[in-house]
Amino acid sequence: MIKIATAECFTHGKIGLELHSLAQKYEGNFGSKYIKDLDKYGDFDYSNLSVTCSLFIPTIDAVKDILRVENPPNPDFLIKGIKVYDEKGDKKVSEIMAKAVMRLTNCDISIGTTAGIGRGGICILTKDYSIITTSDVNSDLRDNNSEELYQRQLSGIKKAIDIVLLLLNEKYDKINSLKNIRIEKK
Repeated sequence: MIKIATAECFTHGKIGLELHSLAQKYEGNFGSKYIKDLDKYGDFDYSNLSVTCSLFIPTIDAVKDILRVENPPNPDFLIKGIKVYDEKGDKKVSEIMAKAVMRLTNCDISIGTTAGIGRGGICILTKDYSIITTSDVNSDLRDNNSEELYQRQLSGIKKAIDIVLLLLNEKYDKINSLKNIRIEKK
């Protein structure tokens, strides 16, 4: 069984929910909203997945208190406690969040996401790999442009799920072919 845990901000826990639906083979309203063609990824048996938790972590206090990160980087801005970083900061903090949720849950794959100004940060960790990327959509949380923020969220959810499914099917070349990706073997 492969255990997955997420600590998500701009993706609102939807990556974890989607992977849970896939692992449980739910259909209809409870089923997948973003994954349509599993055949393109490979033949991994997704019933061997278990989502330990899918956390929505928008605030700096939640990073400190729930993820138990003692000294996270100071946000560039705060909006009602919500952490706002630039894209470089988002990448760094998404990795901090992924490492924290992995440490807390002892999972096999962890995912951290956060987005303030720019495309956001997405980090997917395993014991062997660190994958850091962004969504493919720019936005600025300070502008409160709901449609733009939604498009960034949608892009981030789809990209993170694509990477996880490619990773499970050991399609590293396809992961490397994605936009703005950094994959490192540990």
